[in-house]
Amino acid sequence: MVLSLIILLVIVGATLWLNRGCQFSPNGPAVDPSALPSVDASRELSSAARRVDYPVRSPAVPAGWYANSANTVPVGTGADASTAVRVGWVTPNGTYLRLSQSKAQIEPLVVLEAGGGVSATANGTMDVAGTKWTKYPGKGGEPSWVTSLGNVQVLITGSGSEDEFRALATAVQDARPVTQ
Repeated sequence: MVLSLIILLVIVGATLWLNRGCQFSPNGPAVDPSALPSVDASRELSSAARRVDYPVRSPAVPAGWYANSANTVPVGTGADASTAVRVGWVTPNGTYLRLSQSKAQIEPLVVLEAGGGVSATANGTMDVAGTKWTKYPGKGGEPSWVTSLGNVQVLITGSGSEDEFRALATAVQDARPVTQ
């Protein structure tokens, strides 16, 4: 039995060594921006603005933020159905923030972005340069901040710090709608 165990350990060890399947990382995972997908957030938001019937903002995010995703998704049902325009960034700290813009009602937008089974029950507010943002809980402890800019709901969610949320919120508030 001991001989069988030794043989199995040798096989597993050889497989891991040949495939480099294990790596010791005492400080947690590292994010290598060159290994991430890349998108041109400004171009993607301009393109989306031509396809939706509400104004879309293209925020000037802080230096070092890396746009790695952009898409549009349906939100809501029936007469309240709309489209959410989304862009995601990886920050220099390795965290992720996603911006969603939609003319949908707040509740279905929060449920869409915070994950299935999450209720749209606010858990506080935040003031960012005179604009009130309502905070909602999300799956995995990731908060969502929501505000209305005109008739458009703007939602920020992700694993970023409060300072990063504030930076993106300020950039969105300062951004003018994309001209079509």
